[in-house]
Amino acid sequence: MPSVTTARRPASPAAARAAVAPRRRTPVLALAEARWAAAATAAFLLALPLQLTGAPAWSWGPLYAAAYVTGGWEPAWAGLRALREKTLDVDLLMIVAALGAASIGQVMDGALLIVIFATSGALEALATARTADSVRGLLGLAPETATLLGPDGSEKAVPTGELTVGETILVRPGERIGADGRVLDGASDVDQATITGEPLPVAKEAGDEVFAGTVNGTGALRVRVERDASDSVIARIVAMVEEASATKAPTQLFIEKVEQRYAVGIVVATLAVFAVPLAFGAELAPSLLRAMTFMIVASPCAVVLATMPPLLSAIANAGRHGVLVKSAVVMERLAQVDAVALDKTGTLTEGTPRVTEIRPLPGSGLGEDELLALSAAAEHPSEHPLARAVVAAARERRLALHGAECFSSAPGVGVTATVQGARITVGAPARTPAADTESLALAAELEEDGRTAVLVVRDGTPVGALGIADRPRPDAAATVAVLTSLTGTAPTLLTGDNPRAAARLAADIGIGDVRAGLLPQDKVTAVRELEAAGRRVLVVGDGVNDAPALAAAHTGVAMGRAGSDLALETADAVIVRDELTTVPRVIGLARAARRLVVQNLVIASVFITGLVVWDLAGHLPLPLGVLGHEGSTVLVGLNGLRLLRDAAWQRTAVDGSGA
Repeated sequence: MPSVTTARRPASPAAARAAVAPRRRTPVLALAEARWAAAATAAFLLALPLQLTGAPAWSWGPLYAAAYVTGGWEPAWAGLRALREKTLDVDLLMIVAALGAASIGQVMDGALLIVIFATSGALEALATARTADSVRGLLGLAPETATLLGPDGSEKAVPTGELTVGETILVRPGERIGADGRVLDGASDVDQATITGEPLPVAKEAGDEVFAGTVNGTGALRVRVERDASDSVIARIVAMVEEASATKAPTQLFIEKVEQRYAVGIVVATLAVFAVPLAFGAELAPSLLRAMTFMIVASPCAVVLATMPPLLSAIANAGRHGVLVKSAVVMERLAQVDAVALDKTGTLTEGTPRVTEIRPLPGSGLGEDELLALSAAAEHPSEHPLARAVVAAARERRLALHGAECFSSAPGVGVTATVQGARITVGAPARTPAADTESLALAAELEEDGRTAVLVVRDGTPVGALGIADRPRPDAAATVAVLTSLTGTAPTLLTGDNPRAAARLAADIGIGDVRAGLLPQDKVTAVRELEAAGRRVLVVGDGVNDAPALAAAHTGVAMGRAGSDLALETADAVIVRDELTTVPRVIGLARAARRLVVQNLVIASVFITGLVVWDLAGHLPLPLGVLGHEGSTVLVGLNGLRLLRDAAWQRTAVDGSGA
């Protein structure tokens, strides 16, 4: 029996997320690493102008000392602990280099080195904390309590973590479902976009599966629990995000290996430069001076700046154009992307259902506007997303809507109301008793074309049908074409939506590889299949259901405006303005940054090698060594800053070049 819509207003997906999963973002200054880095930077910035303006040493010396202590004690302590485990990392090498520079009077060089590495450590700690924040936020998607039904029909609120398989829970209108299970009784529309990514609520009745954390519509459901809380789909998403986030990328592993070998090599070489001359009778002071000069010219300041300025400049440029790239490592990974997987709803589409077809039946005597106006008048009191789409379409055409009387709605079936004396029903074709062969054929035609069909009945006679679909973004086809050009292969579509809707969208925008009806773990499997074939996959998505794939991929990008908190935190980059065309642009910018990194590494290597050879083979004056070292550092820094220009972004539109 239809139920009059006086039930509690169901929460929208966004409202539900906000209500149950508030963003628990760790403040930057709550991290000890960030506080120490800030203190070191402040001390350095206070000391530098005093030294450069000729102020007495007592005014700037203590400030430099403060920079050394605040920025250097943590990496020094970590390096010493690593030594106890018979490993040597580059952080300890930088501390030694900084102290070596200070010991021969180059206090500013050492302090700058300390500040650079302290800031880098703070950024790494912040990224780790934000990943943990996102996982904690996801856990809040499932409600804390559920209404447990006893054998005698009694109701009891219990923590969802205590529910066991076989128990029955009651889910009232507007509530979130407390456990994965199967509907025993009742009918409703359930918004399960957080799990499957489907843009529209799904009709649920006896025998249908439901998921913890999804939002119930206007009907009441009795659900039998089929999974423990620890084994629910939402819990498995948490586990997958944690697992993928803890996995180091191959590039990171390679960098750590190079750092270890470089650190050991420089230490051994410095000791040799000091000890060998002494063994052959050289005096202590000249040998120490040569060794300290070697330590300065061989220190990797130029190498550090060879990498960071291009990447950070690219990050700043992308940020000005609406793309938040979370780290320099992410920018580096973006440059390596050679395959793209795209979510459908909210990524390639607008994420909002719209009326795309208005089909009056022959003999109904109605035109498109009349059919739409009748439907919108009947749907106007309804809160269902499809009803809102119908009303919005009528308003776009500026149609007059007559008042509806005796309104009622049945979850999963449709609405009925009296409009201008006629009884109007708008609902699912298969569940509308008045549907005949002709109207069902029309609805089937719309559904075969990838649309959701609703049948319109007037006084017991079908008069037409409406086709409703999620509309592609205007820039979707152009973005797919540019991504195909950049990567050499067309993107893959990964979606939890039905195959017909996915196939239609893919045909419209030029995607051939379509994988539809996917749960979050299926998307992860698809990404891993692509990566097993040797591809570096970029995943673009916006929902909680996309988060595991975003974390598992080589690089993940989230659509920011409608994206879930978890997707935004898990992704490596966020498109703040929801402009899909920025995806290929940021890939092009990252590739330009990679080219500049290579250029800078060549410059830094030439300078370091030349200065080291000069120091070892001849006599390199300390001031000249410092000049060459600092000169190479400034040169590579300025070269990297070229990507700050707006022109660098504009050149990424098609050809992927940015510099």
